[in-house]
Amino acid sequence: MYYRGTVEGAANTESGSRVFVYEVVGLRQSEETDQTNYQIRNSGSVFIKVPYSRMNQEMRRITRLGGRIVSIQPVSVLQQTNGKATSAESAYEGNGNATPVNAEPPVQQQPQKNETKGKTMTQAKAKKDAHADVPVNLYRPNAPYIGKCISNEALVGENGIGIVQHLKFDLSGGNLRYVEGQSIGIIPPGVDKNGKPEKLRLYSIASTRHGDDVDDKTVSLCVRQLEYKHPESGETVYGVCSTYLCNLKPGDDVKITGPVGKEMLLPADEDANVIMMATGTGIAPMRAYLWRMFKDAEKAANPEYQFKGFSWLIFGVPTTPNILYKEELEEMQAKYPDNFRLTCAISREQKNPQGGRMYIQDRVAEHADELWSLIKNEKTHTYICGLRGMEDGIDAALSAAAAKEGVNWSDYQKEIKKAGRWHVETY
Repeated sequence: MYYRGTVEGAANTESGSRVFVYEVVGLRQSEETDQTNYQIRNSGSVFIKVPYSRMNQEMRRITRLGGRIVSIQPVSVLQQTNGKATSAESAYEGNGNATPVNAEPPVQQQPQKNETKGKTMTQAKAKKDAHADVPVNLYRPNAPYIGKCISNEALVGENGIGIVQHLKFDLSGGNLRYVEGQSIGIIPPGVDKNGKPEKLRLYSIASTRHGDDVDDKTVSLCVRQLEYKHPESGETVYGVCSTYLCNLKPGDDVKITGPVGKEMLLPADEDANVIMMATGTGIAPMRAYLWRMFKDAEKAANPEYQFKGFSWLIFGVPTTPNILYKEELEEMQAKYPDNFRLTCAISREQKNPQGGRMYIQDRVAEHADELWSLIKNEKTHTYICGLRGMEDGIDAALSAAAAKEGVNWSDYQKEIKKAGRWHVETY
């Protein structure tokens, strides 16, 4: 079990005087960057010295300016590479501000074999056959399962933005089985603009393997109606499949394929830590995980899986009425306060430290040190689902936290991906 206090009490007293070098790409020359002292190099990279005390703040500022942090190194590494013997404290002016580094990027030093032994960078390898028994493609597009819509309920509250529905389909007439973290395909009726049958669209499953009724006879989806303005005509365009699903009536037939996917599966370990980062309908697989962990009927149906670990959901939405499954989430948090933590980023109601909208990446930056402490634990799995745009901000925040311990986040992330502990499904 994980408790908040273990992170806050682990501060390094020397860290306040440490300095790091950010390598940043993607900064565009503009009025705002003209007002900074960032020198935009022809190569597209900028090297910025940042005191420890301003790392998170500077990371958010770089993200706001359109930049992406590709590496973070202690300034001492840069000095050693250049053959200088000056201390970290003398490497900046001491005014607490970020300053550009007029040097070539630091050379990545290869650690000696005996240096990595026993450190957090060493990861257990995932077993290749760990998910061999997971069902895949039981129903294919040329022979889909014909299910029926049981219910179609609105998830967005009054004065919320957009249309999001929770749909439940009957599976009792077939053999469609699935597990948490998988997706199913939906084939909408009709033909496309070329006169050919519509192709399937994939949707993350929002229910556990036992279904919302815990009877092994249903599957549920969380679907947002896609709506956007045509870039040329300005006409409002609605998504074909999402509109079809959002307008289904109980009793309507629906063509279902799958299931597919092994990227987002939960670990079998009952003592695992599970970090979940979601935006909008990216909550779908997270709901399935949380039901499996905390719902009484689910716990009774799964005597072999009784979750005892720690789970943390960071959920990004535009307004409070858009907190999908709000009552369910709050009920679980109240019942299991030591095992489940809910953190929301409500972009149109909350402000980040710079006064802008509070997005999920801002929340991650706010809790970056605590998240990093969890991620280092080999029992921790991290799941990201939703809009692809959040990934760079999340990586930047965790890069800053990891760099405080001299760890390169990009390298570390590759290791935990290989170990099967970093799971991403974005669009």
